[in-house]
Amino acid sequence: MAFEGLSDRLQSTMQKIRGKGKVSESDVKEMMREVRLALLEADVNFKVVKNFVKKVSERAVGQDVLKSLTPGQQVIKIVQEELTNLMGGEQSQIAVAKRPPTVIMMAGLQGAGKTTTTGKLANLLRKKYNRKPLLVAADIYRPAAIKQLQTLGKQLSMPVFSLGDQVSPVKIAEEAIQKAKDEHYDYVLIDTAGRLHIDGELMNELKEIKELAHPDEIFLVVDAMTGQDAVNVAQSFNEQLGITGVVLTKLDGDTRGGAALSIRAVTEKPIKFVGMGEKMDALESFHPERMASRILGMGDILSLIEKAQENVDEEKARELEKKMRDMSFTFDDFLDQLGQVRKMGPLGDLLKMIPGANKIKGMDNLQIDEKQITHVEAIIQSMTKKEKTHPEIINAGRKKRIAKGSGRPVQEVNRLLKQFEEMKKMMKQMQGFTQKGKKRGLKFPFM
Repeated sequence: MAFEGLSDRLQSTMQKIRGKGKVSESDVKEMMREVRLALLEADVNFKVVKNFVKKVSERAVGQDVLKSLTPGQQVIKIVQEELTNLMGGEQSQIAVAKRPPTVIMMAGLQGAGKTTTTGKLANLLRKKYNRKPLLVAADIYRPAAIKQLQTLGKQLSMPVFSLGDQVSPVKIAEEAIQKAKDEHYDYVLIDTAGRLHIDGELMNELKEIKELAHPDEIFLVVDAMTGQDAVNVAQSFNEQLGITGVVLTKLDGDTRGGAALSIRAVTEKPIKFVGMGEKMDALESFHPERMASRILGMGDILSLIEKAQENVDEEKARELEKKMRDMSFTFDDFLDQLGQVRKMGPLGDLLKMIPGANKIKGMDNLQIDEKQITHVEAIIQSMTKKEKTHPEIINAGRKKRIAKGSGRPVQEVNRLLKQFEEMKKMMKQMQGFTQKGKKRGLKFPFM
């Protein structure tokens, strides 16, 4: 995962100073030496590191910090604030034109994931903001680029405007914008051509499209795994084209994360979105303060709540609460809950968003095997309707049949039945506790 190495180093450094009753200038100096090394190892631009360390040091050795009751925590707070500022300070919202459509130009080098990101952004605009986007295939040079965007459009049930590969990109953009106006689209996403490297021909074409389309946003799509090259590419595109924001792809990959920490400082242009996976819903708005909290092991509860709100059906949640109260929770309900949780993303990533989870013993090297969840689903799906509702009827013969149907050993069937029974007992105990609390005048949320 991105930032993993940096996160481990910074958290280890912060831990040394966190509980100190007194913090001296030499303590701060030693900590900043560790922070400097951690940032450089994460491939953060050396000028950015120098300025960051200087700002933190100046604030951390102030008398208000050194004489405070919790100087260690004060220093950590300063590091978090400066890390947040380094990445932009606050979330940068996507533009909305006064008169629709809002035109977004997607630029970048080949291989950065520009076409896929165009589809992901369209999906996000429709799903999260309830907008009506039009995808525009203006990359007429890369083989199959138009076909790729059309395939994505079909997958998302979204229209893709194309005039083939024999019409100039400028003409394609012009006609697409007119179509969007005529048919009342909210956004126009123009997927432009890329190159293996920056050259004059590419930039001239992009400038022509910009001059005609008057885009409200020019997003540069950059592969986070390219490290310092990502910063150099961003700087060059910004100088020649005047980008309004950056979309970092593959931030879920094995990258040191230096690009994310450097791009904002070097270009002074915000990171607007980050790609966190291959699926079409794996594009997230970039929140500097939340990312800083994640890096320092403080969790990201707001993103976790947002994921839950986007993926968990409220009506089903209320229905589940009722079933838990009257003890009618079944394996079908359990299966449904597993499905809703899986929509939120990899479980390991979700756990890391919980504040303090990194301090739980063994959490730092916890590997959650998603296959285990698939096995549980297979076992439940191999049960009859009556068995799901009344698991107490599942005898040795039924267990063998379920095991054979799911392709799992009988031991796993036994384990699941035992865990389910223990879970129901826990629900009953919680219900008893809640009822006692109500009699005493206590209030419980959702109860």
